[in-house]
Amino acid sequence: MLSEKITKALNDQINAELFSSYLYLSMTAYFESVSLSGCANWMRMQAQEELEHSVKIFNYINERGGRCTMEAIEKPQTKWDSPLHVFKDVVKHEQKVTGLINDLVDCALDERDHATRNFLEWFVAEQVEEEANVGAACDRMRMVEGDSGGLFALDLELGKRILGPEA
Repeated sequence: MLSEKITKALNDQINAELFSSYLYLSMTAYFESVSLSGCANWMRMQAQEELEHSVKIFNYINERGGRCTMEAIEKPQTKWDSPLHVFKDVVKHEQKVTGLINDLVDCALDERDHATRNFLEWFVAEQVEEEANVGAACDRMRMVEGDSGGLFALDLELGKRILGPEA
């Protein structure tokens, strides 16, 4: 059985993951509006991945006898100055999510909830991968800033992204 403190922290993380999905859908809409369908696809995959993360936590709470509570999701940003600014915001956002996951692990350790700590290890590893992937995409976007041909080529490449078997 989950403690009240862990249950609340996990429910807060569900909300954070849903916000992430919502934010990435907003970024998808931005990229669609500026005809960068490859970047839009990349963000759509990000949105789907975050939604799957929220469901993973939702299922865990239920498996452990906790109660999931859905709260309002904050409205995401809708405008950016450039594609590079979008990717810079993604880097910052993923760093914030890493902090949230680390706080969850600390909470599980404080509560001596070893099952939850073990469950969260997947998210710790996932955030390492997320930050690396997003950082690389941002670096590449930075390289092509101001070069429409480079942006076109990068957009085509980002459009090839598909979700793996376990997001």
